[in-house]
Amino acid sequence: MRIGLTGFATLSWPGLLRLRAENASKPVQERTAVIMVWLPGGLSHIDSYDPKPEIGSEYRGPFKTIATKVPGTRITELLPMQAKIADKFTILRSMNQKAGGHPAGSMQMLSGDPDERDKPKPKLPDWMCVTNYLRSRGEKRTNPLPNYVGVNPPLEYNGPAYLGDAYSPFSVMDDPNRPNFEVPNIGLADPAEARRLSDRVALRKSLDTMERGFDREGELGALDQFETQAMTLLTNPRTRDAFDLSKEDKRTRDRYGRNRWGQQLLLARRLVESGVEVITSSLSGPLCGRVGNWDDHAVNHHIFDGLRFRAKAYDDAVSALIEDIYARGLDKRVLVVVTGEFGRTPKISFDRSTGGGDASGPTGTLQPGRDHWPRAFSNIWAGGGIQTGGLIGATDKRGEDVIERACGPGDFLSTIYHHLGIDASKVAINDLNGRPTALVSDGKPIAELVS
Repeated sequence: MRIGLTGFATLSWPGLLRLRAENASKPVQERTAVIMVWLPGGLSHIDSYDPKPEIGSEYRGPFKTIATKVPGTRITELLPMQAKIADKFTILRSMNQKAGGHPAGSMQMLSGDPDERDKPKPKLPDWMCVTNYLRSRGEKRTNPLPNYVGVNPPLEYNGPAYLGDAYSPFSVMDDPNRPNFEVPNIGLADPAEARRLSDRVALRKSLDTMERGFDREGELGALDQFETQAMTLLTNPRTRDAFDLSKEDKRTRDRYGRNRWGQQLLLARRLVESGVEVITSSLSGPLCGRVGNWDDHAVNHHIFDGLRFRAKAYDDAVSALIEDIYARGLDKRVLVVVTGEFGRTPKISFDRSTGGGDASGPTGTLQPGRDHWPRAFSNIWAGGGIQTGGLIGATDKRGEDVIERACGPGDFLSTIYHHLGIDASKVAINDLNGRPTALVSDGKPIAELVS
């Protein structure tokens, strides 16, 4: 990895290690963190954070607008709990990107890949894996938990790319709302079993010493780090407690919602309090409706039935997370961002359902939908020490295009990196061919979202 400082000498590797060591020695509460709530498929901005009540019926959905706690800011009636705490987040209404497909759109937003074509796997590492890489290499962590945990993470189109699997998330794929929810491979209850496991690993390491001489790329070192993390998760009793939602007050669990999304975001808050620095959580699955995501084409869902179907679980979980971040004094250290890869077409389309189920009529039913729309969409930001209660940017009268304060994926990523103490304009990581690759090729932190 190379860090270039424009106008200054390049920071040496020993100097970088020294800076990392100094950062690692800071108390956990001083280290910044990010929770990203991901809406796979794309939330309709017209029906949520950027309503257009004056447009014609071919664009306007059936939902009324409601006042929020912020004078002059209105959102739709689907989000009453978020309306009550609108002073604790800022709405960015002028997000846009260039890719119309789910893979390319996700890669643009999460890794900054400018390619508009869909690809089967990412070319660039996403910001979560990059942060894990930068904060893991060369530092001695005292926290037994990983830097990066995905609670149902967005893995379909993103990942570590050339960084390698050692920087992927520790993934929690089970439903935290299940009565018998348990995270595998953490906190062995039997101390004797933990000692035996440690002995076996030590023996294996003593046998493969000779391989180190052939490890020119340092891959075994990365594997060692990955293995050490896995061993710590297995043998340290603190790890089990961090994932144990039974330790939460029942009223708190109720506030988040006794469903998968609510308990996912409660677990995210619990993990960030325990020192995890990057947490992602996709709101997907049965709570979305028949096809399990926010991709509300008419062939998938009756979009307005789908939005009604998932609105309460979404509204409760997100508003509870944001409230909790402030109530527990985490609002300076922890940045929360809620987004998808794009929005939905302002103009309503109609097509026939390809299957009946939740939020979709029987096969052949003509129903409304909205298609992919990367030209303009919204996301919300909270915590991170930012000035909240604001509106950033604007779209035209139909919500089709950004007309004020346009922000792209590079700006989105630079803002997140800035909160994490990473200057994306100056950091480059070598790819598999040894070429320095910038974290962000175009963009800068959104001024209204940095503290």
